[in-house]
Amino acid sequence: MVERDQQVYPLVPEDRQFRRSGENIEDSGPLIPDHVLKRKKRIKLAIYIYAFVVFEVMIILVFALVVMKARTPKVRLGTNVTFQNFETGTQARPSFDLSVTAHLRVKNTNFGPYKFDSTNATFMYQSVTVGKVTIPKHTAGMRSTKKVTVTVNVNSKALPSTTKLGSELGARVLTLNIHAKLKGKVVFMLMMKKKKSAEMNCTMTVDSSTKAVKSMISSQHYCYPHLNSFFSFV
Repeated sequence: MVERDQQVYPLVPEDRQFRRSGENIEDSGPLIPDHVLKRKKRIKLAIYIYAFVVFEVMIILVFALVVMKARTPKVRLGTNVTFQNFETGTQARPSFDLSVTAHLRVKNTNFGPYKFDSTNATFMYQSVTVGKVTIPKHTAGMRSTKKVTVTVNVNSKALPSTTKLGSELGARVLTLNIHAKLKGKVVFMLMMKKKKSAEMNCTMTVDSSTKAVKSMISSQHYCYPHLNSFFSFV
């Protein structure tokens, strides 16, 4: 016997229940097997690895091109070349003895520092060495100029008696040849290096009466004349 207060729900047909359960399955989408999902993940990972390798190769090529285009630094005489204790002999016994203070400039136009080793700057008179000074090792920063001050004693003690020093000093001039060669490396990104040598080779004519530089000549265009004993970059 059914109580009056108890509510009775109508029964749902079985075919309708199956239809709704089928609709839920269709709405959730088809099931993807595990091996297909793993295969898609492997393909995606391979694409990422390939893109990374291509990116790294492009970076290496860019750096390689930069290294191949590394420019040769330039070493030149800087400003304020001065002379101290400038002494010359007589017409009968010509000689010279002076101290030269010069500012060497190593100009680096590369996108990386230029590290050069210690070397010598040689002063010559008619192919005979009359003075030598050591240029210590330094680093010229990226796209900058390194200034190095050197002082060298130049004298005629090593000259033979057959030189034309007497006639030249009689005309109140003294011609000196200056040569220096720096050997070093241009460094890119702390790991890529390119060997480069910077060379200076010039002829300086000094007025012995005014103790000033009259002219500066160089076949390699590493030294340039300037007024009032100054030298500068062009």
